[in-house]
Amino acid sequence: MVKTESKICQNCKKDFVIELEDFNFYEKIKVPPPTFCPECRIVRRFIWRNERTLYHNKCAFSGKPIITMFAPETNLVVYDRDIWWGDKWDPLAYGQDYDFPKPFFEQFSELLHRVPLMNLGNSNCVNSDYGNHNEGCRNCYLTFAAYSNENVSYSTGVFESKDSIDLYKVGKSEQCYEDVLCNALFNTHFSYDSDECIDSYFLTSCLNLQNCLGCMNLRHKKHCIFNKQYTKEEYDKERAKYDFGSYEVLERFKKEYKNFIKNQFRRFAFIYKSKDVTGDNVMFSKNSKMVFDIFSEAENSKYIIHGAAGIKECYDGYGIGAKAEEGYEIFDTGIQGYRQMFSIINHTCQEAQYTYMCFSAGYLFGCIGIRNQEYVILNKRYTKEEYKKLLPKIIEHMNTMPYVDKQSRIYKYGEFFPSEISPFAYNETIANEYYPKTETEALQAGFRWKEVTQRSYAIEVNSKDLPDHIKDTNESIVGKVIGCLHGEKCNEQCTLAFKITDMELKFHKKLNIALPRLCPNCRHYQRLKKRNPFKLWHRQCMCGRAGSPQATANHGHEGVCPNEFETSYAPDRPEIVYCEKCYQQEVY
Repeated sequence: MVKTESKICQNCKKDFVIELEDFNFYEKIKVPPPTFCPECRIVRRFIWRNERTLYHNKCAFSGKPIITMFAPETNLVVYDRDIWWGDKWDPLAYGQDYDFPKPFFEQFSELLHRVPLMNLGNSNCVNSDYGNHNEGCRNCYLTFAAYSNENVSYSTGVFESKDSIDLYKVGKSEQCYEDVLCNALFNTHFSYDSDECIDSYFLTSCLNLQNCLGCMNLRHKKHCIFNKQYTKEEYDKERAKYDFGSYEVLERFKKEYKNFIKNQFRRFAFIYKSKDVTGDNVMFSKNSKMVFDIFSEAENSKYIIHGAAGIKECYDGYGIGAKAEEGYEIFDTGIQGYRQMFSIINHTCQEAQYTYMCFSAGYLFGCIGIRNQEYVILNKRYTKEEYKKLLPKIIEHMNTMPYVDKQSRIYKYGEFFPSEISPFAYNETIANEYYPKTETEALQAGFRWKEVTQRSYAIEVNSKDLPDHIKDTNESIVGKVIGCLHGEKCNEQCTLAFKITDMELKFHKKLNIALPRLCPNCRHYQRLKKRNPFKLWHRQCMCGRAGSPQATANHGHEGVCPNEFETSYAPDRPEIVYCEKCYQQEVY
């Protein structure tokens, strides 16, 4: 058997390697090896994931006004989620025979434009209409890919949190503002990669801090400013010098803190209580490679982003877990799922391939909207015997008559859905968030681009004209159209203008934090810039090199540390990156 094989990606034309463990996985689930490299596969999946772009439309069944992730001009059939989940329509009524003169993906695209789709990916949410891909959220506004939150606004990837605004992938936190990749915070703001902290501001890679300001790499501390220890009385006196209710003071401190942390060392990756793992932001996992933002329990998996609660032998996924096993090329999929492949928004399904919005079903191929059914192809029901006889013929047909897109990329069996049949344009999806492109770049790569609707907002207040201090901002600002400081001069889905809600104003006054000058989309993109990419580079520890901080403890080596690792810090970046051993020796 071949141990490794180097292939050329049919999309970007770059080399990529398929390892022995990969071949074993593909053989086990009976799919051919991929023809796209890992990064191109990520982008291809992300083009099917619209989290944050919402539209007003009407339910195609009832005529009721709805908020939806599907643009009206796509001419898709979109139902309000309550109708979609009800018994007033039957997905099997849209079933079609497999048409062997046509490529499979062409037939799937036709089905996609006939079968009703859910307007949003929300479930069990209360008073949280303006959001998408949320579960169990209450009183949440413009919050996305989140679960079990209350009174959270303008946030993404948040779970089990409350009374917070402007968060990105934060869990189990309360009364927080502008935090990124944090957990278990209370009244802590402008922080990154920090856990279990209270009453603090501007932390990076900190644990169990209380009443601290502008710190990095600290553990179990109180009353520190720029990593310097103070008494409580001294801290209170120094802290009073920084009044973040003033926008001018806040922005000046951001620059001061940025200068402080640029000379601090970084750990190569955050991998917690895990064994034989490469990636970043990974907890309680084992024998998994190239995995990112895994909150718990990934095992024997590879190329997974944003997952939790039981991921076993899965490759190429985003937003998966709650017991997902032997999944491949999937997102928003899992919840007691087994062998779900090439699937989007599928829960509690087994042996399902090329499916979209299917739930509690099994033995599906090329289906949309199927629930509580088995042995279905293109939404047509078959007997078990008929299904098992027809399926191999379809797979053979996909190989002998593959779908060829406008860029001459070939899609046989084993490839994820072509991006050109996605209901979303590149700039509507998370592809543009993590792999940003200009309109020209996206079109040249064969992706669709949605033209921005000309906005005719009557700007009532320019951001630069807002009162400097939150205490001088009265209730008259609520509901006024405020011009975003970027003014659409960015590639960050700028909305040109935004409004401050009553809840938001009260939140800022309570915390004494200046109002934002950017629209929610631009603020989201600033948070994205703080995280590292979903990519790894092989590097050597920088401890002991010229320019690295003077060690405060014995790291067990002389001169430059010889340890090597895989890290999401690219070699051309300025950060000083330490291996786990050197990092731990310094912070503990």
